[in-house]
Amino acid sequence: MSTTILSVEHLSHRYSSTWAIHDISFQIDKTGILGLLGSNGAGKSTTMNIMCGVLNQTEGRVVINGIDLGQHPEQAKKELGFLPQQAPLYLDLTVDEYLYHTAYLRQMHRKAISGAVEEAKERCGLTHFSGRLIKNLSGGYRQRVGIAQAIIHKPRLVVLDEPTNGLDPNQIIEVRALIREIAEDRAVIFSTHILSEVQVLCKDIRMIEQGKLVFADTMEAFNNYISPQSVRVEIDYPPTDEVLLQIEGVTKVDRITERSLRIYFDGDPNITDRIIRASVQNNWYLREIYLDKGSLDDVFAQLSNRAN
Repeated sequence: MSTTILSVEHLSHRYSSTWAIHDISFQIDKTGILGLLGSNGAGKSTTMNIMCGVLNQTEGRVVINGIDLGQHPEQAKKELGFLPQQAPLYLDLTVDEYLYHTAYLRQMHRKAISGAVEEAKERCGLTHFSGRLIKNLSGGYRQRVGIAQAIIHKPRLVVLDEPTNGLDPNQIIEVRALIREIAEDRAVIFSTHILSEVQVLCKDIRMIEQGKLVFADTMEAFNNYISPQSVRVEIDYPPTDEVLLQIEGVTKVDRITERSLRIYFDGDPNITDRIIRASVQNNWYLREIYLDKGSLDDVFAQLSNRAN
């Protein structure tokens, strides 16, 4: 059985008398992208800095690929790649000079460095920029260099902190595609406060609010967290609002177009059956009916309230 890639166990950290995070536990057992979600100041950066060995926790421990980060930091960090929110780039170096430098910092075997640099450049679409000064690259390509340094030593875990922040739409699409490719053979933690980024990239979610882990499940479960309170219907011959309000459970009707309506209800899961039955009995000619899902912002707000 393969070793768990990351295990975060009862992690807590206190700044002076204030707890930044408290009793956070989760683990990653497979490759792919895990979204670490939370509002600004929620505790995401503290958690990542501890996971990456930048900050010593007050309590708990982090185990990377079976190696305790606190007890064996150098060995554990060989299994870890980290791209902080501000990429640690030396702008006056060329792409090759920088990647060779980061490979040495990773204590890679000298004979393996040249091949590793070429592989990282190819993976990140940087081959044609080997001799280019980093300061002359666009924001998107600078971010690619930052990702290349995080994967050059082939770690099992890569942590990316707000990797699309500050990029234009085209650059965001390119970096997303690169992250998906990287996650095919390693675990990636993708940290952000932007809900749409998580929805596009991640299959699993861990959400931190006010220093507490308030959600740990799949993206699908996150999307379905709030029970629907309305249905959308398309009806050829819609009845009046008064008639619809007579259906058990219906609380309000909004008319979107002449034939399209949003019907609010009290949460009863049988509401669609009742609307369909009423339509058949009264020849309304119902064409379409589906439950409205709560928006990601609604889910985020409700989960944030759980931390209070």
